[in-house]
This record gives sequence, C-alpha cells and structure tokens, in this order.
Amino acid sequence: MKARYIRISSGTQSTLRQLAKQHPEEKLFIDVISGSIPFVERPQAKELFWNCVNNNVESISVSSVDRLGRNAFDIQQTIDYLNHKKINLIIDNLGISSFVNGKPNSIFKMITDVLANVAQMERDSIRERQAEGIAIAKAQGKFSGKRNKPSMSDADIIAKYKEVAKELKAGKNSLRKIAKIADVSLGTVQKVKEAMDNISKEKGVN
Repeated sequence: MKARYIRISSGTQSTLRQLAKQHPEEKLFIDVISGSIPFVERPQAKELFWNCVNNNVESISVSSVDRLGRNAFDIQQTIDYLNHKKINLIIDNLGISSFVNGKPNSIFKMITDVLANVAQMERDSIRERQAEGIAIAKAQGKFSGKRNKPSMSDADIIAKYKEVAKELKAGKNSLRKIAKIADVSLGTVQKVKEAMDNISKEKGVN
C-alpha cells in the first residue's frame, strides 16, 4: 500500500496544499491534531503505524517534515522506525525520499534531522510568543486565565449560592462556618459576600 499522511492543526485549515502531489494509488490518512502530539498517539497516524507494523505499507508521502510532528526527537524516532521497516518516506516540498532504488538515501537523514530541529524551534518560538502575549495581557489586566467562560453578574452569583447568601444575611456565623454549612469553599463565600456588598453599594446602603 502507498499511503499519504496529512496533518492539520484545526478543522478550519485546508488540506488542499498537502494534497497537491497526491498520487491516485495513495490511501489517505488525515489527522486534525496539534503537531506537538507524538505521531503514534494520533488517531489516523496510529492506524497508519499499525499498517506499517504489519508490513502493509510500501511508501508514505508527506507534504513536509513538520507534518510528522513538531518535536525533533519524535520526528527522528518515526523516521528511524520507517527506515528499519524499509518503508520509503517521500517529502514533497524537498523532492527527496528515504530510499533510492531500494537503498537508504544518505542525504535524506542529514536533511530531515536539520528540518526536524527547525520544526521544533518554530514550535518553541510560537509558545514563547504566546507566553509573551499572555504576560503583556496580564500586565494590562486583560487576561484572567479563563477562556470562553463569561463572568457572572453579582445577582447571578447570589442566585447560584442562595444558601450562602441566606447565611451571610443572617450574620450569625463566620465565613468559614458558612462555607462548612453550605458545603462550598471559603473563596465562594467570599465571592458571594463581595457580590452582596456590591449590590448594597449600588442601592446606597453601607
């Protein structure tokens, strides 16, 4: 079997570029997954790997080395295994393959080792830029660390923790005791108290 492995990071990305040099005889294996996930842990790559183990694969084509991964060690480990199984790995954008006339291509390993490290450097650079962006957002008070989770209004908080609000209004117990009675964390009690204080201030009650 001739196979073509395609990886995109998200469903919004197109596979057209990676299909540009597809051969009609190639069976497609397409993963929508981050390149940081090890090759053998990806659903479609795992199926492809199983076929390799069972000697059902003659060659594997990929558009570029970074489709195999973004971790240099993982990429090199995958390539070494394919070489061991004598499976020809074809890299479209380089125009090279791991075997030429049935013999290992000595230049192939040298080039792919370099590109595997480049792929990891790109991944590390992306993470570094993300970390810098988060740090700047935090410094500007624009990052809370919670994504896609809208903040609750004071009224919503009080409505959600009615028992806590009831105990706070009664004013008979400490915050810790209320947390124990309502079976919530101390932080939740403090959050409800703050919400009640905010509403009181809005009503002009001190």
